[in-house]
Amino acid sequence: MTEKVLIVDDDENMRFFLTEAVTKRGYEAAAVGDAESAVETVKKEAFDLIILDVKLPGMSGIEAIPLLREHDPGAVIIVMTAFGRKPHALEAMRAGAYDFFTKPFKIDEMSIVISRALEKRQFQREIRKLEQKLRRQFAFENIIGNSGAMQQVYELIQKVVQTDVTVLIYGESGTGKELIAQAIHYHSARKDKPFVKLNCVAIPEGLLESELFGHEKGSFTGAVQRKSGKFELANTGTIFLDEIGDMSLTTQAKILRVLQEKEFELVGGTETIGIDVRVIAATNKDLANAVRENQFREDLYFRLNVFSIVVPPLRDRKEDIPLLVDHFLRQANEQMTRTVTGVSKETLDFLMMYHWPGNVRELENCIHRAVVMADEDIITPKHLPIAIQSIAQKPKYTLPDQIESLDHTLDDVEKQIIVETLHSAGGVQSKAARLLGISERSLWHRVKKLSINVSRIKAG
Repeated sequence: MTEKVLIVDDDENMRFFLTEAVTKRGYEAAAVGDAESAVETVKKEAFDLIILDVKLPGMSGIEAIPLLREHDPGAVIIVMTAFGRKPHALEAMRAGAYDFFTKPFKIDEMSIVISRALEKRQFQREIRKLEQKLRRQFAFENIIGNSGAMQQVYELIQKVVQTDVTVLIYGESGTGKELIAQAIHYHSARKDKPFVKLNCVAIPEGLLESELFGHEKGSFTGAVQRKSGKFELANTGTIFLDEIGDMSLTTQAKILRVLQEKEFELVGGTETIGIDVRVIAATNKDLANAVRENQFREDLYFRLNVFSIVVPPLRDRKEDIPLLVDHFLRQANEQMTRTVTGVSKETLDFLMMYHWPGNVRELENCIHRAVVMADEDIITPKHLPIAIQSIAQKPKYTLPDQIESLDHTLDDVEKQIIVETLHSAGGVQSKAARLLGISERSLWHRVKKLSINVSRIKAG
């Protein structure tokens, strides 16, 4: 896309000179002779850059800057001023101009200023695109689920984004606690400020304090320069402390001080740093029970547990699995440039039967893997991980209508289960033992006792 430049100067020769110079450098140029015309022009058309003379007939360039920015806030403004009039240029920059150059000027110097200004404009565009992407990525609709349990989570999120209170998110690993924290931040009044996250269990205890609060140069071996911690980086924004239940009692005490007094010192430092940070914490532990067992500070627990959200495990909201599968399938297709259109009914049945110990994250990984494995348009059971196939393929058996001898009936039922399992496992005893949840040695003894012909089963 060709950048567009508006030139505003009452000197016709200067307008012609700048228009020629800008056009030769590949930009699209328009020119007007006064500030009023410039304001009217930007009402109708957007520009990437405005080159504005300070001294103009009628409204001055400095007076025009707020109006130009009001109608075209994305435009970068460079002012021109006569030699020796630097105070005018500084006044223009305070009014919102990006830079200035003085007349007379060399064309090469002017080109450098224009190039830098347009780089800033491009950077602003990229930042806006990133912000829009983040807001789309962490919008409520990306927290997938129509179940009653998830509807309660949505209601709680919508209430808490209107406040600035501390939030504590409970949930097993893989349930999407971080996604909820991001949704809260990007829909709050702090959405344009930093979102900084730290997994407390991923950082060794000896380094955690430095990660949280930063350190001064020379405060310990390896501290070769000053480092800002997560709290300082998150100032005016939100800090997300994941797995906070795994912090030591010593670190908990320091977190408590930040929450209470809104200040801290760097490791090895003496200067007190004040901050304004919203805290969102998450844990997969029962913190109330940890308090009773003296593993978590009671005062910190009450400071964190101002507003709590409990994220249900996937096994408790299996009705959301079809929605999640569709979402992850679209996601995988986009990332891998694939065209897998869906999953078979049998595959979906397998997914619904599985207990999902890894929750939504495990389902996401499962679908992404299946898309990689799929050699056709539809995901079938053979594309699923063996753990899901194994659970779903456990044999079903029936009891006889009438029991004559309990021992004999139990032997019959056991034989039926083992035979069906061996068929499912293709006669491979190690796989059958795994499906049955017993050792290979135990299965071998049972096969021998019940006179099961494994070779015949293998032969089909």
